[in-house]
Amino acid sequence: MCGTGNRAIVASYDPHFGEERPLVGKNGSGTIFFGGCNLLCIFCQNYDLSHETAGVEWSPEHLSSAMLSLQKMGCHNINFVTPSHVVPQILSGVEQAIADGLRLPLVYNSSGYDKVDTLKLLDGVFDIYMPDFKFWDSEVAQRLCKAADYPQVAQEAVREMHRQVGDLETDNQGIARRGLLVRHLVLPGGVAGTRSIMRFLNNEISPHTYVNIMAQYRPCGEAHRDPDVSRSIRTEEYEEALDMARQEGISRLDERRRAFVLGW
Repeated sequence: MCGTGNRAIVASYDPHFGEERPLVGKNGSGTIFFGGCNLLCIFCQNYDLSHETAGVEWSPEHLSSAMLSLQKMGCHNINFVTPSHVVPQILSGVEQAIADGLRLPLVYNSSGYDKVDTLKLLDGVFDIYMPDFKFWDSEVAQRLCKAADYPQVAQEAVREMHRQVGDLETDNQGIARRGLLVRHLVLPGGVAGTRSIMRFLNNEISPHTYVNIMAQYRPCGEAHRDPDVSRSIRTEEYEEALDMARQEGISRLDERRRAFVLGW
């Protein structure tokens, strides 16, 4: 499913400034983008990476070298993007990088489709968990990524992530040091189930959960196959999603400059 063998496939690594404010700071988040994916949403905005497995196979030594290079550039953290299917490879690289002087917080930036058993292996290794919470409805999840169990899996994953690291904590400069940060991409027509997800986060995780309501949805990959996601979101849909989050008790919303939304 994920298109990956013994070695992780890496598409790119660099300081990234498009992430959430607590991760970016002044020097950027040190992102490592992996090819392949265990979820494969039809609308993925990194379709070439996830579905087409773009990138080059790397050894643990290559991964370690990249982490140390990002640290040397001044990045505030090491941010593993789409890590769920390459956890063993990441841990091998991290082990070597720490021995060679890596000291930055580690960020697990996933789709939220993570087994609890896997996450328990990461307890004490990762400082920051940044999952997506994509869909609340099983039928929608089945249609858009052939994973009807996504809502339940994501709920259990977020619970375990929060158990390990708690609410997001920042230093005196606003840079994340530890904790949970949840992303939620607004989809056309409200098909993501935003209100239910925000209610879950407030009632069952923490009212202090840091959430990024994301506005950048546009139809990519094979989104044209499903009429519900074949268009960009409207400005009012995004504003409504923000209102839902606040109404359900979520007040820690990412304040970085938000992506533009095309009106339709």
